[in-house]
Amino acid sequence: MTPFTPPTQDQLLAIKINSGIAELAQSERFAAAEEDMVQAIVEGVGAFAAGEFAPLNRIGDLEGAKLENNIVRLPDGYNAAYDQYVAQGWNAIASPQEFGGQGLPFTLACNVIENLGAANMAFTLLPMLSVGAIDAVENHGNDEQKSVYLPKLVSGEWSGTMNLTEPQAGSDVGALRSTATPIESGDHAGKYLINGQKIYITWGEHELSKNIIHLVLARLPGAPEGTRGISLFIVPKYHVNDDGSLGSKNDLRCVSLEHKLGINASPTCVMSYGDNGECIGELIGEENRGLAAMFTMMNNARINVGSQGVQIAERALQQAAYYAKDRVQSARAGSPDRAPVAIIEHPDVRRMLLRMKSLTEAMRALLYYTTGQVDRGTLGDAAAGARGDVLVPMIKAWGTDTGIDVASIGVQIHGGMGFVEETGAAQHYRDARIAPIYEGTNGIQAADLVTRKLGLENGEVYARLMADIAQAAADEPALASLAQDCAAIAEWMRETASLDDKLAGSVPFCTMSAVAVAGWQMLLQKRAVESGEAPSLAAIKPVTAQFFIDHVVPEAAGLKASATAGSDIFYALTTDQLAG
Repeated sequence: MTPFTPPTQDQLLAIKINSGIAELAQSERFAAAEEDMVQAIVEGVGAFAAGEFAPLNRIGDLEGAKLENNIVRLPDGYNAAYDQYVAQGWNAIASPQEFGGQGLPFTLACNVIENLGAANMAFTLLPMLSVGAIDAVENHGNDEQKSVYLPKLVSGEWSGTMNLTEPQAGSDVGALRSTATPIESGDHAGKYLINGQKIYITWGEHELSKNIIHLVLARLPGAPEGTRGISLFIVPKYHVNDDGSLGSKNDLRCVSLEHKLGINASPTCVMSYGDNGECIGELIGEENRGLAAMFTMMNNARINVGSQGVQIAERALQQAAYYAKDRVQSARAGSPDRAPVAIIEHPDVRRMLLRMKSLTEAMRALLYYTTGQVDRGTLGDAAAGARGDVLVPMIKAWGTDTGIDVASIGVQIHGGMGFVEETGAAQHYRDARIAPIYEGTNGIQAADLVTRKLGLENGEVYARLMADIAQAAADEPALASLAQDCAAIAEWMRETASLDDKLAGSVPFCTMSAVAVAGWQMLLQKRAVESGEAPSLAAIKPVTAQFFIDHVVPEAAGLKASATAGSDIFYALTTDQLAG
């Protein structure tokens, strides 16, 4: 597997142009995010990721996490790398200053995750979930919970998890059966006995952090059925004493680890709570409002999962480019010199590499445009916050689908060597495949876009977004036309289409929307570079941006028929005919 080189210059351009970091730094809250600070963070975490996380990527895939005597163990090197991550303060970038964080924009925290994930996607799920847990406790915890849990979560000394899924309740969270029974007396009076089993709990058990703070969805006695009757509980691996020290182990355990297609270094746990009737948790937020509290964590996670598409694409791109420059095979067609050349000289390999590079940069542009809108929402800009809400399903769904596409092209460039494990190209493809599934499948993301996000402000939030794109792309008719098509489809979905028809067209519509926004943001990058920004990219960015506009945008425009075809064809066969 080739070494990882952080794409620092492209990241800095995206943070500057797409997130608008300089404008964010004009606010009092984000005043520290000045240009030299931004550059130091991006360069620093890139170097850290390349030096500490990347060398562990292959061994993590080959050896994976193992459950031994009720303890989850990672390959050699993981403990030391995580200790360095904590010691250098990378976990604390965007966390509140009163609890030890640096209070910088979410955009920069996402850059930390992007770099770490490109270096080692499976490992980076650990800090990624902790960041989400911090958000949940900060926004929904009471003062005591914040003081007890946030400082250690912010530092990374403790890690966090999200516990939703149960064996009988996958995407239908409302079907969960875990229970929380109030404790009336004794040392834990006012808390709850938690009982139940959760599956697919990422980094649910390990020894890298000193404590694990599980955020667990469960039902109180007499709670309403469905999602209206779910509450959220803090369930620590180790009890926390009044002085902040760790006490005895809570009544919870990892039953088993899943054997997965990829991300083998990330322990995906089956967790059991209350086997002995002694698992203690405390309510966070309001009773029966747990899903709303959990969504604070999930929204953060969905953006960072979208980032995983960028991460794996970047790593696959670097792997493929290195191989294409090194692998010599055949003379270039049409060349008078019949000597064999590196395969990077062949037109089809050039096509594939340019596509990989263009898609990766476009995903990154969309990622940082999204984080910039989220940061503006944090500052009180309601319009930007609403736009950020619309963008979340796009970056999650299109970003992760495209990450798989790029990783697949990377395997293709390797030829037969990509299909064997020795080169490492296959790992990227295997690792990427989980991202469209977790944190809400991409079908759920598309459904969220057409059923909830299109309705924001009676459709005006989405309409303004597409109008902005069409106006900015006046000199790029294909991009402007795509934005106009998206706006027209959105109006049809809101005003005319049945729910079945909306859902039937939701995935192609989500792709069209994401490509339109990404193309716009690439166009802004291209114009900025042509005006003197990022001189090191002066010869590169105009080409990758134009390739995206000329090749990827028309492909997305071709999805219009699918987005508007309706659902009748889906039910033209009976269930037995379809499945038989």
